[in-house]
Parts: sequence; structure tokens; C-alpha cells
Amino acid sequence: MSTVFTQPWFIPLVTGIIIIALAPLAVAFTVLLERKVLADMQARLGPMRVGPNGVLQTLADAVKLLLKEDIVPKDANQWIFRFAPAISFFTGATCLTVVPFSDTIKVADVNVGLLVISAMSAVGILGLILGGWSSNSHYSLLGGLRSAAQLVSYEVALGLALMSGVMCAGTLSLTGIVRAQQAQGVWFAFDNYGLMLVPMVIYFISSVAETNRAPFDLPEAESELVAGYHTEYSGFRWGIYMLSEYINMFAVGSVLVTLFWGGWLRPFPSVSWLAVPMNYGMPLLVFGGTGLGCLYLSRRQPIQGYTIGMAGLGVAFLGVAALFMVPAVNAPSAPVFWWALKLFMVLYLFIWLRGTFPRYRYDQLMNIGWKIMIPTALGSIFVNAVVGMARQTLGK
Repeated sequence: MSTVFTQPWFIPLVTGIIIIALAPLAVAFTVLLERKVLADMQARLGPMRVGPNGVLQTLADAVKLLLKEDIVPKDANQWIFRFAPAISFFTGATCLTVVPFSDTIKVADVNVGLLVISAMSAVGILGLILGGWSSNSHYSLLGGLRSAAQLVSYEVALGLALMSGVMCAGTLSLTGIVRAQQAQGVWFAFDNYGLMLVPMVIYFISSVAETNRAPFDLPEAESELVAGYHTEYSGFRWGIYMLSEYINMFAVGSVLVTLFWGGWLRPFPSVSWLAVPMNYGMPLLVFGGTGLGCLYLSRRQPIQGYTIGMAGLGVAFLGVAALFMVPAVNAPSAPVFWWALKLFMVLYLFIWLRGTFPRYRYDQLMNIGWKIMIPTALGSIFVNAVVGMARQTLGK
């Protein structure tokens, strides 16, 4: 049995299983966060009925989807209709397998990780196109065609934005990209005298369009196409499409964090005296503050069971904060904490865009992609290449 634990494939296998198990929980938390943030932007309370302060609402929705009837249209292509949601899910999950969560915690350390993610995101388009085509519905077909045109258009700008980061790092390995930022002592978003902020913004906007999120959610525009490419889907298969959307958000957000925001590195990685206060202080602030907030809310619950549940959640967060104060725990956990905190910030930006901007028209969507994003990305590559070569020549 001991020989199994020492095999080189054991750690990646366990890490992959943990990721697959935690992905639905992370999606459930993100959906709840999105509902609460959007409600706050619109001066509402959001979900409040299921569980204390509505924290179990997403779980109730998941149970509802599992219990609903899985209806397949009579004239649909049966096999493709059933298989299409799985394509979207597994391509997004595969992208996460090459993302390093720290210098030691990763599923696969692929030396062409960015290329793998780009390839899998291109394959993921098939899940939307096939789902729309196989439904034998006009609305679904139009949603699938819109999705194909949108994803192909913004994939170009997204790839060009990635090239700027690759030029700075000199490698396609995601782990190598983070180590290059560590060696230079600066996140690539602020490299080349701040010029790398341009490809970072281009990548973020393109990733919003790639994941069909507002204001680029034309493939599933309710006022025009009922529900877009998944109009005919219901129950569990519709839930798979929704799960895939959020997993794709995790994937593109992880690439942004890794390529431009230093991955698992803390802010100011070259300033050594900040290591202890930031690696210990920020987890204490985040988890300790969340725990105290839960304890405060527990006093305002209308049901005794909710009071106990919210208090228990607060104690759990305080326990996590206490664990981060232990050096043996902090050393391997702090990098994962910084990576997760940065990803949380990216997800919040996704949600903020949805609650702030109206949906674009289709012609506006194409104009932004082809007339603004792609030329700007090409110009950014040229400028960053010239500045990078000048810095190397001058030794700065």
C-alpha cells in the first residue's frame, strides 16, 4: 500500500478528485454571492428563506434541478442532445487541471499549459453549438450560431492578449509564468512601466464574452431567444450547462490571476519584510472578519436552528483563521489563499459587470470585438515587445 502513495501519479490524482468534488461547492457559493451582490446593487435582500440569511438557497435549487423531469424533444437528435452539456462541462474542468494553485499544489505541471487551455476553450464551443443544433428549435439554433460567432470573434483578441504575457515570461508553462513574476519581483499586470495593463483589460473583457456573461450574453438573451441555445433543456442537463458556465468563469479567471496577477504570489513579492504581516494578517482579516460577521448575524435569526447554524459557521471561519496562525499550516496554505482571494476578486468583477451594464446589440458586440479589441491587442503586442527589448538592451 505504501508503494501506491509514493507513485508520481498519486498526488495529481488526489488533487484532481478534490477539484472535481469541490467544483460544485464553489459554483454554489458563487451563485449565492452573485444573488446577494446583485440584490445589494438593486437595494434588495436577495434569497433569505432557505437557511440562515438564505445560505442554503443554492443547495435547494440544485435538489430541485435533480428532481425535475429530464425532457428530450421528440424531433431532437437524441444522442447529441444528451451529450452536448457534458462537452461544455469537461472542457472547462480540463482547463482547471493545468492551473497551479501554489508552487507545490497542482494537478498537472504542463510546459504548454496556456496552449492546453486555449485548445480546450476552443473545443468547448462545440458544446453550445451542438446543444443548439440538436434541439431542433429555431431559438436554440440561433443561440448556438450567435455563440459560435461570438466565441470565435473574441477568442482572437483573448489569444493576442495572452501573447503579451507570454513575451514577458518567455514560457507557456503556467508555473513558469508565476516563477518569472517572482524572479522579476512584479506582477505582469504592472510590468513594462504599466503597459501590460492594456492586454490585461483586453483579456478580461474577452473572457467575459467567452463565458457568455452580461453584457455579452447575447447567445441566451431572454427577450430575443427565450433562453438561447439551452431553451429546450430542463432539469439536470440544464444544470450542467449552468455549472459549465461558472466553471469556465473559474478557468478564465484562474488564467488572468496566473498570468497578470502573480498567481499564488502575495502583493509586492520582492519586499521580504512584508511576507509575515501579509501572509498572517490577511487570512486573519478575511476569515476572522467573516466569522465575526456570521456570529453577529446569528443573533438576528428568526429561528433557533438558523441561529445555531449561523453561529456554527462563524466558529468554523474563526477556526480557519486560527489555523493560519500556525506556521506549519500557514507555509503551504498562504499561497493557495492568495490565489483564491485573487480569483474571488475576478469573480466579483464578473458579477459587478452583470449588475451594471446593459446588454449590447449584436452589431455592437461584433464591432467591439473586431474593430476595437483585436487592433488594440495587436498594437499592445508591438508596443510591449519594443519596450521589453529596450529594457533588455539597456539592462533595466
